[in-house]
Parts: sequence; structure tokens; C-alpha cells
Amino acid sequence: MSKFVDDMIEKAKEGFKTIVLPEGEDDRVIEAVGVVVKEKIAKVILLGDIEAIQAKMKERGISSDDIEVINPVTSNNLQKYADLFYELRKEKGVSKEDALATAKKANYFGTLMMKAGDADGMVSGAVNSTADTVRPALQIIKSSRKDMGVSSFFFMNKEDKTFIFSDCAITPNPTEQELANIAIQSSETAVKFGIRPKVAMLSYSTYGSAKSEMVEKVQNATKLAKTMADNEFKHLGAVIDGELQVDAALVEKVANLKAPQSQLQGQANVLIFPDLNAGNISYKLVQRLGGYDAFGPVLQGLKAPINDLSRGCSAEDIVFTVALTAVQAM
Repeated sequence: MSKFVDDMIEKAKEGFKTIVLPEGEDDRVIEAVGVVVKEKIAKVILLGDIEAIQAKMKERGISSDDIEVINPVTSNNLQKYADLFYELRKEKGVSKEDALATAKKANYFGTLMMKAGDADGMVSGAVNSTADTVRPALQIIKSSRKDMGVSSFFFMNKEDKTFIFSDCAITPNPTEQELANIAIQSSETAVKFGIRPKVAMLSYSTYGSAKSEMVEKVQNATKLAKTMADNEFKHLGAVIDGELQVDAALVEKVANLKAPQSQLQGQANVLIFPDLNAGNISYKLVQRLGGYDAFGPVLQGLKAPINDLSRGCSAEDIVFTVALTAVQAM
């Protein structure tokens, strides 16, 4: 593992938060939980069929003494969580019967555990889709700022290099304001994890080298983000620049040629993509061809941390995401 990953795990140990994993029967989840418990990274709660989970843990020599396993359908807390969900969603037309049925679903049960104060964070997505992870979060935990919503980011890490890529999973075609919000949320994320945010608003154009509505959107979003960073979010110390092509954002020689007046000087560490196509394609290219580890998508902007895994994730990815979620919960 890299120093970045090691540092994240050590930080998580300091807080030792309670993290719930709704996909408790998945082999990768069980393998990861064995490491999390052994290394004392966090307290974990697995959701699913109790006998099946315990049998799989026994096969791997994982002690169940320090791992709480809950079947949502038979849990003593099911009715409490159903009542909580009903109160949260009755104005949306949810009946008590609907609430009970919904609370039995592992992702909803885990999210309701957090809302009730019985867990500090949740990690899901090894089996479920991003939508299945995000929907309960938005309905139950909700965004920390109504005017900013929720977005996502990936930590892209290779040796001593770490970048934040956003948004790569949540907002398909962000408006100018949404793109500015994503830049600010990603700056907050960077600061939270000890990274000074140097933010590049990416485009296929650098400083007006091309003209189109797509370019104008990034230009206007950059102006909005800079205004926010200079006023309400001045404490972040974020340097935001754009619109920039990715080589002008990352390579000093190219920056000197294309954007010599840029404050980033080719040293961007937070990359904001103009839409979900660009973000999702880019992180996968950097991961698969560039050899970077991709950790995420991690949600930002929620009142409490719920994080999504890629369905192609490894046990090691899950260990790191649990650690990252625990750090967010601190």
C-alpha cells in the first residue's frame, strides 16, 4: 500500500468509528472486514443472513467475536427504523406498510442505523448499484447544505501522487452553479484530508482557445467558483482556475505555453470535469492505463458519510473505503 493509504488507515484507527456494510454476504466484504477488525481500523456491522455470513467467516478463520452481524428482517430494531423512515417520508406519501417493507432492505436499514445514531458511516456498492446506495442517503441522511446538493469524487493514487477527480458518479450534466458547487465541495474534501486544493476546471479549451456552449459553461462555472472561494469559502485557501485543458492543468511546461498567467502553474491536484461522461471515462483510463489506484466514488455534501464502491472493487479497496469513511465520520 502507498503512504497515502497507510496514513488514511492510521488516522481511522484514532477515531475507531462504527461502519455498517449492508452487503455482508459478499466474499470481498467478508475478507475486507477480517482485515479491518484485525488492524482495529473501525468497528464493523455486517448486514445479511447471519448463518451464511458466520459460515463464510469461519471458512476464512475470521473471529466473529468483534463483528456484529444483523439480519434486517429479524432485527429487534426493525420496527424502530421503520417508524423513523415513516416520519421522514410520510409527507412524500409513504405509508407505514411501505416504511416497514423499505426498512427491511439492507441499504435502507444501514442508512437508518446511521440516522438513529447506531452507526457512524456506511460503505456499500460491491453488489448494489450507485443509485441503490445514493437513494437512501438522499432520502434519509440528506445534504448538509440544501443549496449545494451532493456530488462524488475519486481519490486517484499512485506512489506519492494523489489527485481528487470530481464528479465521476453522481451529476450527469451539471449546470454552471452545480459545477461551481462541485469545485467547492471537492476543495473542502481536499482540506479535510490534508491536501491544499489546487483546482482545475477542465474543458477541451484553455482560456478561450475554443468557443462553444460547453466551453462557456465551464468559464462561467469557474467565475462562480472563484467568487465563492474568495468569499464564503475563503477559509479553504483554494486556488481555482479555468477553463483549462488537462495538460495545461497538470504539466508545467504546457501551462507555461498555454496559460502562463495561471496560478496553478501545471500543479493542479483537484480536477473538476464538465460532465459525468468526461469524469467517469477519465478516472477509468487513469486507473486502467495509468496504473493509479481509484478509491471511490466517495460521496461529498452529505450530513454523514455514506460511500459507494465500484462493483469491480477488491477487498483491499473496501478496507480503504471503510478507513476513509471512518475518517470522514471524525
